[in-house]
Amino acid sequence: MGHGAYALARVAVVVRAPAGWLWWPGLLAAGIGALVPGLTGRTVGLAAGAALCAAAALVVFLARRGRYAALARDASRAGKAVILQDRAVTVRVWRRAHRWWLLGAFLAAVGTSCALPAAGGLLMAGAALGLWGKALWLGRWEREHETLLWVRTEAAGRGGAAGKDVRAYALTGTAAGDARPGGARRGGARRGEAAGAAGRRTGGLRAGR
Repeated sequence: MGHGAYALARVAVVVRAPAGWLWWPGLLAAGIGALVPGLTGRTVGLAAGAALCAAAALVVFLARRGRYAALARDASRAGKAVILQDRAVTVRVWRRAHRWWLLGAFLAAVGTSCALPAAGGLLMAGAALGLWGKALWLGRWEREHETLLWVRTEAAGRGGAAGKDVRAYALTGTAAGDARPGGARRGGARRGEAAGAAGRRTGGLRAGR
């Protein structure tokens, strides 16, 4: 992973960050589309949307799984000079970088309702389901190995958590950072305690501790 101080983001958080921003606008676009008869009619549009939702969820869930698994298998312990990025920061950075893309996707989903009512919105929602499923899959891996997977922020920002610029993952113990295995928020007092430590250096935390 190199030498000197650098920032790491949770792999599972990077994966699931887009999910909520695809799910709710997708459902809204589908709801708006269901009000429009469209060229094919609501029944055909909803049926096509359901098929697209299922297909998108499956494709997104399966995409790059082999690369994720290989990077996880070859991951090494995080060094002493790493800074763990908060979950909220990772989500905010993704949202700012993709806000115009999200707006365009929402408008396109609404616009396609003129032909296939609700289909575009359900396609977006399906992609969100696939991302949540992949985050859960990563979470299961983290629980089984009692470690958390991290990726350098600059590499993930250029192509996602398994993009071509990502050369390796780093490992920490399960107490590091402010997100549970799979990238969900920690709850209760433990969440607050972890969030306070998230911006500090790991001090050489071992995987599995």
